[in-house]
Amino acid sequence: MALAVAALKEGQLIILPTETVYGLAADPGAVERIYKAKGRPDDKPIPLLAADTATIENSGCDLGRIGRVLAEKFWPGPVTLVLKTPDGFKGFRVPDYPVTQAVLRLWGRLLAVTSANRSGESAALRAEEAANALGPCVAYVLDAGPSPGGVPSTVAKIDGDRIVILREGAILK
Repeated sequence: MALAVAALKEGQLIILPTETVYGLAADPGAVERIYKAKGRPDDKPIPLLAADTATIENSGCDLGRIGRVLAEKFWPGPVTLVLKTPDGFKGFRVPDYPVTQAVLRLWGRLLAVTSANRSGESAALRAEEAANALGPCVAYVLDAGPSPGGVPSTVAKIDGDRIVILREGAILK
């Protein structure tokens, strides 16, 4: 894990397991590498993962009343909350998986992570699937066996007092 985090610090990509599916991760400053590796459209944002809610709040994001309630209920877990930030809306998640948490704690800040697959293809549930799809683009693949969830996170946008489900996922399936 330390080598994977060192690669992230150098601007490289890694593949890591989560409780939902395998993810492709980068320093937020190197997110363009994720777009290129996946063939992902530029207008589709990349969520940010954190080890805990405090890391998200320390980045300048205000969860707000509704965001705090949802975070307390579902984090850590398979829910991505799209929250208003000074730079517009961004997705945040606190995963509930020991390997992901260990990487995030070593990393110490927000990490850009999206599913480890080519854009438009099925999400990878095993490290081998992720490596087959994206291997030449990544520095490290952390293999922790099959992802236990098998379904991407639920994505909920919070805009004032409104909650809009943008993607049904792990908690709504």
